[in-house]
Amino acid sequence: MQNEGMNTLDRIDIALLNELQRDSRQTVQQLAERVGLSGTPCWKRVKALEEAGVIAGYSAVVDRARVGLAQCVIAELNLTRHSEDVVRAFEEAVAATPQIVGCWSTTGAADYVIKVLVPDIAGYEQFLHGVAFKLPGVTHVRSSVVLKEVKADNRLPIGLPVATPAAPTPALARRRR
Repeated sequence: MQNEGMNTLDRIDIALLNELQRDSRQTVQQLAERVGLSGTPCWKRVKALEEAGVIAGYSAVVDRARVGLAQCVIAELNLTRHSEDVVRAFEEAVAATPQIVGCWSTTGAADYVIKVLVPDIAGYEQFLHGVAFKLPGVTHVRSSVVLKEVKADNRLPIGLPVATPAAPTPALARRRR
């Protein structure tokens, strides 16, 4: 690490983070080999990244369809008021609702956007009437049912330039000619 405040990550830190995001189950020795370090310095760097809070934890990626949560719905919610007490009550209720796996305060037409996982459309209807419409301060819910998940990646693009173009697909490359 270039500094103790973790404001700047060096190329080794970035390589470690990218490798751990790719496979957090690899041994320290495997990780060290992949980033060009020996075992002890690698372990020390990972520990420093953990202690600085850069690495917040490790988790398994679970196939949601295989555990009965095949339906994903993105919903936009509007609140009655934006007073501190309404916002706090809403955010606390969202945090305590397991079907809501993501929530973002947003600009634009919606005050919040949530990601909901349920078994099926009937499960979402139950969620809407039993949970969403009862969340503190909610006046409007606009739902978008996910038909197909094109990309779901929790890995952060660490060390990439801000505007990295995607590699063109063969079909796109032909159209550009």
